[in-house]
Amino acid sequence: MHLTRSAIPPAAAAACLLFFSSAGRAQDAQHADGGPRPPSDASLVTSALSAAPPAVSRNAAVIAMSPGGGMRSIRQGTNGFSCMPDNPATPGPDPMCMDAGAMEWMMAWIEKRAPPDKTGFIYMLAGGTDASNTDPYAEKPAPGNHWIRTGPHVMIVGDPDMLARYPDRAVPDTTQPYVMWAGTPYAHLMIPVR
Repeated sequence: MHLTRSAIPPAAAAACLLFFSSAGRAQDAQHADGGPRPPSDASLVTSALSAAPPAVSRNAAVIAMSPGGGMRSIRQGTNGFSCMPDNPATPGPDPMCMDAGAMEWMMAWIEKRAPPDKTGFIYMLAGGTDASNTDPYAEKPAPGNHWIRTGPHVMIVGDPDMLARYPDRAVPDTTQPYVMWAGTPYAHLMIPVR
């Protein structure tokens, strides 16, 4: 079922737009040039649901970008979690599944505004796109932005008091819980899952 952007929760729409806009453009270019077709809904659902344990993902909504850049809901959910499939334009696997608090936090990050005063939870059990550990808006490795590789993990966002108990080094030990984007309003706890 195709939905207009206004039919999807605003946070989910914005997160998807940012996260998948480059993938949609890449798929359009490939398809127009006779390249591979965009992934099927079934493959998008499989990818999105790989982000969380089955007990969470089985009842989660699945939201994705259409190849033309529009938003659509592939599947409605009943448990308050929204899952998004891997973005093929990024270097690593990055499907994610987040609760409503995390969706609001992500919206604040995207819009560069203060995050909400509520805790959110994000699953990325298939891994995560490599990122800067110190710059929330870095798009690629550069001197001083402390690019790191992340494997399967979960994130807790929106609880700054909790972060004081965890390491916040620029170059963390990614096999242990650590604070990503320390010293910014978007600092959050990264917890590896092996």
